[in-house]
Amino acid sequence: MRTSQLYAPTLRETPAEAEVISHKLMLRAGMIRKAAGGLYTYLPLAWRTLRKIMQIVREEMDAAGGQEIAMPIVQPAEIWQETGRWSVYGDEMFRVNDRHGRNFCLGPTHEEMVTTLIRDEVRSYKQLPLLLYQIQNKYRDEIRPRFGLMRGREFIMKDLYSFDKDQAGMDESYKKMYDAYWRIFDRIGLKFRPVEADNGAIGGGHSHEFTVLADAGESNIVYCDKCDYAASDEKAELLPLTAEQEEMQPLAKVSTPEAHTIELLVDFLKCDIKHTIKAVAFQTEEDEVVLAFVRGDHDVNEVKVINAIGAIDLHMAEDAAIREVGGMPGFMSPIGIKKGTKILVDTTVMNMYNAVSGANEADMHYTGVNPSRDFDKNEIIVTDIRLIKDGDPCPRCGGTVHMTRGIEAGQVFTLGTKYSKSLHATYLDEQGKEQLLMMGCYGIGVSRTMAAAIEQCNDKDGIIWPRSIAPYEVVVVPVNAKVPEQLALAEEIYEELKKAGVDTIIDDRKERAGVKFKDCDLIGYPLRITVGPKAVENDTIELKVRKNGETAEAGKAEVVAKALEMLKDL
Repeated sequence: MRTSQLYAPTLRETPAEAEVISHKLMLRAGMIRKAAGGLYTYLPLAWRTLRKIMQIVREEMDAAGGQEIAMPIVQPAEIWQETGRWSVYGDEMFRVNDRHGRNFCLGPTHEEMVTTLIRDEVRSYKQLPLLLYQIQNKYRDEIRPRFGLMRGREFIMKDLYSFDKDQAGMDESYKKMYDAYWRIFDRIGLKFRPVEADNGAIGGGHSHEFTVLADAGESNIVYCDKCDYAASDEKAELLPLTAEQEEMQPLAKVSTPEAHTIELLVDFLKCDIKHTIKAVAFQTEEDEVVLAFVRGDHDVNEVKVINAIGAIDLHMAEDAAIREVGGMPGFMSPIGIKKGTKILVDTTVMNMYNAVSGANEADMHYTGVNPSRDFDKNEIIVTDIRLIKDGDPCPRCGGTVHMTRGIEAGQVFTLGTKYSKSLHATYLDEQGKEQLLMMGCYGIGVSRTMAAAIEQCNDKDGIIWPRSIAPYEVVVVPVNAKVPEQLALAEEIYEELKKAGVDTIIDDRKERAGVKFKDCDLIGYPLRITVGPKAVENDTIELKVRKNGETAEAGKAEVVAKALEMLKDL
């Protein structure tokens, strides 16, 4: 490819709409252009990178026994209604009607579609296991599309679905995909961590997120400094913390005017925040009130609350709803709440002595609260509902966990019979008995992986592509394309590199050298070969690595071999 023919309209200024690094650099490097909120056109450079990511994914899926198919993007509502997810996805699902008034959606995912396919085709255990995958566009009507390709309304995804006859088979398929994902992200050349994760709206059991480490990541992940434990902060399980044993004081009610937050309470009573109990009130999608209580210096993990009560979604409770169950906004505790109300108390809270909690009266708190004595154990659910923090003990080995940020680029799930049961997908076992299929699903955000790579691999000058997914591996730059000798030599090197199987582009534009070099750095070609006056005068050609600025020189006869040598480490 010649840069003079390449459609890559680079920008010197960053568009105001761009927030994160990947969005800024893809716009500036002429890789994408916005069509509407959350919708982008991929220009040639971006599409080349996406194709390379897809090729790596395809090779690893095929090597693991996957078979590629293509399912409809437009899906009938009936199959989603059978699983109950037509309502679960809510406004995030793009819904359309055909000319006959029938309901369809643009697929945000394909569990229902693939399960009905297999339900109608697979009859015997002899046809199992099956691993079917596709790479296609997905659609989710994000309430607030942002961060360019990181959270768009249309995106490219690889989704594979496994079908097995039993738990052992499902676990084996899960292990195959886990290992394949590890190889994919390793081949792409990214720093990543597989972390234990929550299944969310997909449902099912075991799950890992493959998280690309990056400061701009939306996910908080924790990892242990002693063992290999790693998890998203939403999923991380926590051991209850113990408190130093004290003689239990009597429960007493004290006036705390205007102390309706933990911070104000601590300031008013001059007490240790670790001796306070924080309350957070939610309502479910059916407006049922759920009260959650954690130690004052901890935060409630909303995902754990949802999982503990089997809710679909939660929102913050209205004051009137809190009062209706006997609570007082800003001054709540489990003591005196209306029977039958869902009350969740974190396991650490139950170990506290002589704590301070709300008294369910305006401007009043209890002191001397001993949850093991004062909370009605028949009316509360004691479970882990707190959000993990940097420095917490590791739930596996007791070491210390640390927090970092990352971008979820892939996730693997075991689904069990969640979809096969609701969609009646069965097979006949060795004894001729009907059994439910055991399933797993495995997704990689292809377009998101491209954005994540840029978030991790960049500097002040632009993108630094890993060689495996760079739109071009090498750029050959004649310093002055108006000088016939320079251009001819550059063309010769360009042709030799292509013959050697190197993905190469030549910047044959009659632009100033500084403009060309800036574009090379912005776009992020892994290796630049510069053909300048020295190349013509004394056979000295410069090679420069984008990642670390390392340079080398070679003559015309050796330059291709030198380029191949330098590319090995990129």
